[in-house]
Amino acid sequence: MKPSLLALSLALSLGTTAAHAAGPSPAMTAPAEDIPANAPDGQPAMVRDLDAVTVSARLDQARNALSPGTGSSQYVIDHKAIAQLPLGASTPMNQVLLQAPGVVQDSYGGLHVRGDHANLQYRINGVIIPESIGGFGQSLDARTIDNVKLLDGALPAQYGLRTAAVVDITTRSGHELGNGGSVGITGGSNGTLNPNASVWGSDDRWSWFLTANYMENDAGIENPTPSKKPIHDHTNQVKGFGDISYLIDNDTRLSLLFGVANNRFQIPNNPGQTPAFGYLDTVDFDSANLDERQRENTRFGVLSLQGKLGATDYQVSLGQRYSSLAYTPDRIGELMFNGVASDVSRSNRASTLQADFATPLGESHTLRYGIYGSFERAASGNDAWVFPANADGEQSSTMPLNILDDSHLVAKTWSAYVQDEWSIGENWTLNYGLRGDRYQLVRSESQLSPRLGLAWQATDSTTVHAGYSRYFTPPATEMIASSNIAKFDGTTNAVTDSGNNTPLAERSDYFDVGISRNIGLSWTVGVDAYYRKVQRLQDEGQFGSALVYSTFNYEAGRVKGLEFTASYAQGSLSAYFNASLGKAIGKRIITSQYNFAADDLAYVDDHWIFLDHDQKLTSSGGIGYALDDSTRLGADYLFGSGLRKDGAVPNGASLPAYFQLNLNVSHDFAFDRFGKLHTQLALINALDRTYELRDGSGIGVGAPQFGPRRGVFLSVQKDF
Repeated sequence: MKPSLLALSLALSLGTTAAHAAGPSPAMTAPAEDIPANAPDGQPAMVRDLDAVTVSARLDQARNALSPGTGSSQYVIDHKAIAQLPLGASTPMNQVLLQAPGVVQDSYGGLHVRGDHANLQYRINGVIIPESIGGFGQSLDARTIDNVKLLDGALPAQYGLRTAAVVDITTRSGHELGNGGSVGITGGSNGTLNPNASVWGSDDRWSWFLTANYMENDAGIENPTPSKKPIHDHTNQVKGFGDISYLIDNDTRLSLLFGVANNRFQIPNNPGQTPAFGYLDTVDFDSANLDERQRENTRFGVLSLQGKLGATDYQVSLGQRYSSLAYTPDRIGELMFNGVASDVSRSNRASTLQADFATPLGESHTLRYGIYGSFERAASGNDAWVFPANADGEQSSTMPLNILDDSHLVAKTWSAYVQDEWSIGENWTLNYGLRGDRYQLVRSESQLSPRLGLAWQATDSTTVHAGYSRYFTPPATEMIASSNIAKFDGTTNAVTDSGNNTPLAERSDYFDVGISRNIGLSWTVGVDAYYRKVQRLQDEGQFGSALVYSTFNYEAGRVKGLEFTASYAQGSLSAYFNASLGKAIGKRIITSQYNFAADDLAYVDDHWIFLDHDQKLTSSGGIGYALDDSTRLGADYLFGSGLRKDGAVPNGASLPAYFQLNLNVSHDFAFDRFGKLHTQLALINALDRTYELRDGSGIGVGAPQFGPRRGVFLSVQKDF
């Protein structure tokens, strides 16, 4: 999709709306008794102000109706629940999502939902925002969220491409909040300093919500050792977000979403390592003194037109996301430890067009349909220094060589869907549809994907859902680096098997069934089971020193699991509990084989193995109690049976189980002239249990990473 085509599409949409808005609107026309008798041609001499709050709320409801979840599993976390987490609105986005069932934590802020590696789709107010190279979940600020829904399972036809889960975010609205703002700061262990500021409000038809924060600490990336203080792990991060909207008329709204994240990281060091290579006359290097760094930038902007044409609700959006990553090695140190030191750069610019429509057909049917297109330009650079090597792969000289390995990619994606939501009587809802996707990179791949979802309101308190979805998942273009492997022949960075260098689109059949029941007025419980049969299963691994993942494929995969969730809310007490069992396996690596050891490739070629992100048992939960209107106590936890590591076979063993308990207390102080001041004290990993997320072994696993040690943090926030 060319930028000119994007501009033309928006111009047509605006033109259609302008024509629609040209007629009189009931909400903008004065009542007959307000029209003076001498008004020319019967036109009103005055215009009433819009009831902006009511109109905005109705448009929000219409926008939400464009994206139903019939047949899928849904878990909702609102801003009140986020505020009750130990770090409140300062909680990183990935930590917020870890409160949902079936979500497994990994290093570098990574998440796995239902046995998938990443493959998350982020939507803000119904608009798809392509994920960034550094992980889009860490580019968002939880302060923007009014509520976030995690949709997974058998999704309706409008959801595609990234299908492990849909993170559907509804932002806070100035029309709902009124005019005001907030300033605050969080500080604590590891030199943490996190000031933030937000402003929101509305003026007649205008509405805005803007927020920004700065964060620095000395534990930016997981520590490769169990020590309390990591070595060389400072980070500086700046994030900003804005949502500005304008009510064109009673049925039409124009919105601008934009965000930015600039993150800088030192790569933490693991002391006591022994160099494997000599550099000129140097034979020793203290690994505690390595100086490796990485910076990540993300920018996105979306212009959306939402409205109503006759009985049809629509939203048309144009967007662009730019993401870049640059890794700077410690050249001498990495040459001596790894035999290669690479300045790695990646960038990706994605331009997108999205249009969604919903048309009621009689009293029982709602037809939904839409299109999506993206045009991506990706670049990767590898300025590598290596040593010459002999035929056995051994270093033959201590004088390094410089090899440049750059590539550029252009990827195009087109998608279209149509689906019908059929209300069968009072208790049954059937959502059936068809989706078509086409992805073009080095090759073109496409698929037609049927979807079927069924919801049954068995009783006033019991809901049953079931669904089937055929999925087509192209590789994440921003993760692809098309290397010229032959350039490294005869060096210490040579590989034994070049293999297929371009990842393939994944294709899968997904089955899901679940039941949810309200018990009295306080309890809600749910059980959900899923099974996924996969061809060309996509996985990602960290290969090399840069903290960025690359995609590869297994020929086949099998993923299955069972989830249980419960929540309680009564008076001053609220609690939630989630538990999930899962199993994810794959067989035969068929792309990017050059990243793997020959013996691992040989074993996986003939055997099923666990995926490196497989975790048998995962659980999360929390409890909160309000002592009075000003004081609240809280606790939450994370439990995992351990991700995979190498055993007798690749990924054949599990790391030890872990349990992390977090505590918090909040209190609102009231001052006569100053007003209310919110304070919150958090104790992270209160038991100070040392646990390892990764030990550095396994298919596609990089360095070891440990979970956080005990930390104390204080947040102070003032609304105005």
